[in-house]
Amino acid sequence: MANVTLEERLAIATSIAEEAGQMIRDAREQQTFNLRLKAGIELVTDVDVAVDKLISQRLEEHFPGEARLSEELSPEEALHNPAEQLWVVDPIDGTVNFAQGLRHVAVSIGWIEQGIGKVGVVHAPFLSETFSAAQGLGAFCNQQPISPSHAASLDSTLVGTGFPYDKTARKALLPRLEAALTHCQDVRRNGSAALDICDVACGRLDAYYETVSPWDFVAGWVIAREAGARVGHLVAVPENVPADLFPEQLLITTPNVYEAMATLLKQADR
Repeated sequence: MANVTLEERLAIATSIAEEAGQMIRDAREQQTFNLRLKAGIELVTDVDVAVDKLISQRLEEHFPGEARLSEELSPEEALHNPAEQLWVVDPIDGTVNFAQGLRHVAVSIGWIEQGIGKVGVVHAPFLSETFSAAQGLGAFCNQQPISPSHAASLDSTLVGTGFPYDKTARKALLPRLEAALTHCQDVRRNGSAALDICDVACGRLDAYYETVSPWDFVAGWVIAREAGARVGHLVAVPENVPADLFPEQLLITTPNVYEAMATLLKQADR
């Protein structure tokens, strides 16, 4: 589709995400999905794959030929060789939550142009919430404007984070977790990176940090930035990777606590 405006892209992405969300709701109600482990450690269901195929089909119908990076159907070569226009998709962010009957589950669809995230949609089918944003147009939840909290100190900062599937990698994260528990208001672990980021965008959380995969964060990153949150990384971004695609050591906060939070987490590693 030539000359598609950001508003049009956002509307189409939102429609696709909500259609995918209905498929996810139907699958849970019918309890017909199968479970397996990906790479021996990460849970995946056949619903993940089916929803990914649906989203891929819809994106191809509306935006033929545009590249896609998704968790279930596309490998990660797009990270180091990003296309000029790239859709980044997680069909079910929070697969364990989905399988266990928990509500923090999301469809995440982001769009990047020339390395810059410009459209983001995160739809939570079991929470009846759709977060959306496009560059320069603000951020919304169910079409209502959102903004981050006014937290101004670490002791009033409610922090979200997550942990990798690989249990052997978790011990190294404990110093940062201890620092957050000691110096911040408290810590939450909801099991969906996309929704954690959106919770910072709308003021439910004040900070979020984690290392994830590109499909986990791109849409939420756009939403948080458009809402007025500060987004960044705790490590230097490699020169050959767009910052909006680099998923390691993310930090997203309400603006007033970004520097203090970054210092706290970095010092915890020493």
